[in-house]
Amino acid sequence: MLRFLVRRVLFGILVLWVVTVVVFAIFFLAPHDPARLIAGRMATPATVAAVRHNLGLDRPVYVQYGSFVWNLLHGNLGYSYYRAQPVTQLLLSRLPVTASLALGAAVLWLLIGVGIGVLAAVRPRSLEDRAATVFALTFYSMPPFLLGLVLLYLLFFRLHLAGVTFFAGGGYTPLTQDPLGWAQHLLLPWITLALVTSVTYIRLTRGSMLDVLGEDYIRTARSKGLGELRVIVVHALRSALAPVVTQFGVDLATLLGGAIVTEQVFGLPGLGQLSVQSVTNQDLPVIIGTVILFAFFIVVANILVDVLYAVLDPRVRLS
Repeated sequence: MLRFLVRRVLFGILVLWVVTVVVFAIFFLAPHDPARLIAGRMATPATVAAVRHNLGLDRPVYVQYGSFVWNLLHGNLGYSYYRAQPVTQLLLSRLPVTASLALGAAVLWLLIGVGIGVLAAVRPRSLEDRAATVFALTFYSMPPFLLGLVLLYLLFFRLHLAGVTFFAGGGYTPLTQDPLGWAQHLLLPWITLALVTSVTYIRLTRGSMLDVLGEDYIRTARSKGLGELRVIVVHALRSALAPVVTQFGVDLATLLGGAIVTEQVFGLPGLGQLSVQSVTNQDLPVIIGTVILFAFFIVVANILVDVLYAVLDPRVRLS
């Protein structure tokens, strides 16, 4: 298991190194003046020259790249001249919002997706199975921004007119400041992401469970007199979770990189909103920082997925 984990970590480090090369080439070697972009559109020639010198853009390319990687290894993602703030500090201030949104929605979509998927697989072609199909098709065809606006209208606007003020329409309250307010402000975004994302998990779980329930060892477990609940949860579901784990790692890492649409709809000051603002303002250091952070989340998520694979199926460790 240790050798398996070491191989995956080394491969992840290699992927991150390739990402740094690509990012450096795109933003620093492309035919434009990165100092002008980083300094901002309103910068004076003196400011542009100072930025060029501070970034080492007047030095050889290999020295620039070495300095770029060295800063990354020390957690220095650059400096946003537009916001007059270090990029690392800026990203860390926005990360709790996006992490709260992603983790809360992930719990909901796993409960909904896996639960409905198992129920549909255990009773194929039943009323429950058909209801799961209708549920999946409904939310699969609904964009997140549209569902978010519908929930805002029904559960925030209409209920507020009726005197029910439980749901919040937007904004964010830190967990350490007010746990109840934190949950209230994130409840509608959680539901929006969970309903849209759970559709994939319903289909994956149902298909995988149907394949597993037809295996010989499931029939053997039933013939030994094991309870149906134990057969489904302990024996079948564990084997059926492999595709679910893969999808979960990708989805969670993507959301941690910034749930752009949902954060914009509900006014959440997270990484997604920061990314949109940075592209609009041509804030190059923040764009670079979010790309690197997003790649880091993807690599870590894939390593964790591989580890979960090895736990669910020990044969993976030998591959």
